[in-house]
Amino acid sequence: MTKLSVNINKIATLRNSRGGNTPDLLKVAKDIQGFGAEGITIHPRPDERHIRYQDAYDLKAIVYTEFNIEGNPIPKFIDLVLSVKPTQVTLVPDAEDAITSNAGWDTKKYKDFLVDVIAEFKRNDIRTSIFVDPVTKIIEGAAKTGADRIELYTEEFASEYAKGNKDVVIPYAKCAQLAIDLKLGVNAGHDLSLDNIKFFKENVPGLLEVSIGHALISESIYLGLENVINMYLHRLK
Repeated sequence: MTKLSVNINKIATLRNSRGGNTPDLLKVAKDIQGFGAEGITIHPRPDERHIRYQDAYDLKAIVYTEFNIEGNPIPKFIDLVLSVKPTQVTLVPDAEDAITSNAGWDTKKYKDFLVDVIAEFKRNDIRTSIFVDPVTKIIEGAAKTGADRIELYTEEFASEYAKGNKDVVIPYAKCAQLAIDLKLGVNAGHDLSLDNIKFFKENVPGLLEVSIGHALISESIYLGLENVINMYLHRLK
C-alpha cells in the first residue's frame, strides 16, 4: 500500500487569515493521523504565509507517523530541518515568491549543490527526497546526488488526465521504473486528487508515498476530513 502523507499548509493558511489559532493546526494534524493517514507534510516558505517555522517545531512533538518537510534548501530551511530532524526532507526548487511549486530540479545543473546538501541531511539520519519532473535524464541525475528518493512532480499528469489523456501517465511509469532500477524510492505529489489517484497508483510502479494537500482539504469541505482520508486510503490499496 502506498502511504498517504497529508500536506496541512492549507489548514495553516486558514488559521493565519484570522490571526488566531482556529483551526488548531496541531489538533488537525493529530486528527489526520487518527483518521489513518501515514504521514504529515508541511512546506514552509520564507514569508511564512501559511506554515510558520515554529509550526515545524511544534508538530515534531505530536507527529507519530512520518514527518515530511518540503522546501527550497536555503540556509534558513536547512537549519530548520537539521534542528527538527523529520523523517524525510523533500527538496523543492521553488522561488521565494512562488504561489506553489512549479518545477522540479535540474539534477545535472545543480548536481554539486544537491550532493552537498543531501550529504549533510544524511549525516543527520534524515531521509532525503528531491522533487523532479518525469524526464529520464533528470532521474539519472538524481541517482548521482545521493538522494534516497525522488518525488515525481505530477501537475502535468493531473491536468492532462482531467482532459481524458490517460497516456500522460506513461513517462511517469517509465521514470518510476528507472528510479527503482537505480535504487531510488519513488514518491509523488502535486494536484493528485480523489479523481486521479487510483489510476496513477495502478499505473506507476513502486509508489511508496503520495503527498496531497490542496485537493484533499478542498474535497474535505464537501465530504468531511475523516471520510476523505479513508477514501484516499481505499484508492491507494
